[in-house]
Amino acid sequence: MIKIFITGGTIDCLLIKDNEEYSFGDTNIPKLLDQGRCKLEIKSEVLMMKDSLLITEEDRNIILDNCANCNETQIVITHGTDTMVETAKVLGKNISDKTIVLLGAMIPYNQENSDAMFNLGCAISAAQTLPYGIYITMNGKIFSWNNVKKNKALGIFETLS
Repeated sequence: MIKIFITGGTIDCLLIKDNEEYSFGDTNIPKLLDQGRCKLEIKSEVLMMKDSLLITEEDRNIILDNCANCNETQIVITHGTDTMVETAKVLGKNISDKTIVLLGAMIPYNQENSDAMFNLGCAISAAQTLPYGIYITMNGKIFSWNNVKKNKALGIFETLS
């Protein structure tokens, strides 16, 4: 079974006002799984619904505790892209016996041309096939937690080296 922890971010955003104010409702992840015809046994849990710029160290500790204490060893985390790397670092420094894959979206699921479904599918596949470790997947690429950065100017993730 794969566990999905939901933390908010653009993937679950209903509305972005002035590129700053995010509005959230219920998570879109079950809809994405249904639309993608996912047939895996997946259990999802909402930990928070926040813009990642508002995720605190306390929130990161909640994510860490949930990952460390769940029975599943294959975990996917939906997360806003602005601070996804920071959360991955906390996980990478503390968990070594699970495969954890973080993903987000640059365009909300409910908007045309969203990358949400593709990124979620990549993360689910990565969680099943990668060895234990912490990863970020965006736009078909997979990055190790300690070799990734977000290039905000280009709106993509890339390796450090």
